[in-house]
Amino acid sequence: MSTTTGPDYERLFRRGVPAAAPRFTGFPKYNFIGGHNDPTMLPVEALADCAAAALRREGASLSLYNLGHGPLGHRGMRDLVVDKVRRHRGIEVTRDEVLLTSGSLQGLDLVNSLLLEAGDTVLFEELSYGGAISRVRTLGVEPVPMPLDAEGIRIDTLSNALDALKAKGVTPKYIYTIPTIQNPTGSILSLERREQLLKLVRAHGVPVFEDECYADLIWTGQGIGHDVPPALYAMDPGQVIHIGSFSKTLAPALRSAYAVAPWPVLSRLVALKTDAGSASVEQMLVAEYFSRNFDNHVAALSGVLKEKLDVMVEAVEREFGSAAECFVPKGGIFLWIKLPPEVDVRKLVKPAAERGIAFNPGPEWAVVPDSASSQLRLCFALPSKEEIREGVAAFARVCFEQTGIPARSGNIRNAG
Repeated sequence: MSTTTGPDYERLFRRGVPAAAPRFTGFPKYNFIGGHNDPTMLPVEALADCAAAALRREGASLSLYNLGHGPLGHRGMRDLVVDKVRRHRGIEVTRDEVLLTSGSLQGLDLVNSLLLEAGDTVLFEELSYGGAISRVRTLGVEPVPMPLDAEGIRIDTLSNALDALKAKGVTPKYIYTIPTIQNPTGSILSLERREQLLKLVRAHGVPVFEDECYADLIWTGQGIGHDVPPALYAMDPGQVIHIGSFSKTLAPALRSAYAVAPWPVLSRLVALKTDAGSASVEQMLVAEYFSRNFDNHVAALSGVLKEKLDVMVEAVEREFGSAAECFVPKGGIFLWIKLPPEVDVRKLVKPAAERGIAFNPGPEWAVVPDSASSQLRLCFALPSKEEIREGVAAFARVCFEQTGIPARSGNIRNAG
């Protein structure tokens, strides 16, 4: 390590910069955090063949920014998105109405950069994606929480909130919603509520920012017509900005996602995307593989994920008994759990980490953090079934040691 004395960088950092990140020392034994996926379901050999085929066919275009396809991104991948969202989400667009992004996080950042200024108001589901919540707060925008139930965002309270804001002369810049496999609760907003939501926002002149990062991973079947309503964008394209991703259906490390929006909006997002283009080889690879294998791959992956979910729910019920309430998702990769109110999961993070257990504490996924102090999110996609069973049992033991809960685990009274 260099011992050269340099500037006092701490003095030079701008105000509001995040705290220093810790050095990465590897994943814990029982890793229930983040949006990782099942490594056994990654088609490595097929991807290698697809990469070779795509590079041989169009590799020379890597000499050009955006492969010479323009700032919207790789034409083949945009064609893939057009086909996928039409068949599975009911969205009718052309390839020139799709912007490829480096993960859905870049889509979030672009939309926020376009619409938000310090002091603005946005509406969020009371439990939502932590990355989206933290991003608007960084911009000086305070999200207003909207209550959820088992069917998603409650339209009655949303209506009351919009009326109250209107009385103050405030029009929210957008309503951020994850209507199809809500993160973290795993719910699906019903068709009736989607219709009510769109009617309401049209009356108030508020756009909807629809995040469908997990919408392809649904247990009940693939595509609309299998208990899955169409995307909000499909129902009212002029009222909605839509983002989606291939991170959860193929691989998080392949930062491949997309945004769909009315051209007056999309054209501004393109202008804001000043990164000289998202990774072109990744776009070529995703297009090559998924243009032939999307439906079969996603069906197989969803089947494996559902089996892992069942194992996790069984393990939580066995280890925690009546002390844990599971919000069983209708798809995706997360299980949301509520413990008794006297348990503050934030106090379990450190002792759990010392036992090789990592989990997402609920306050990180809540607009009002203290409202979710007894809740947590577990990702079941990455660990094996045996690791899920062992990890949940180990976590229950940590919880008991720290809080006395659960008093009974596996029909056996716990003892200190």
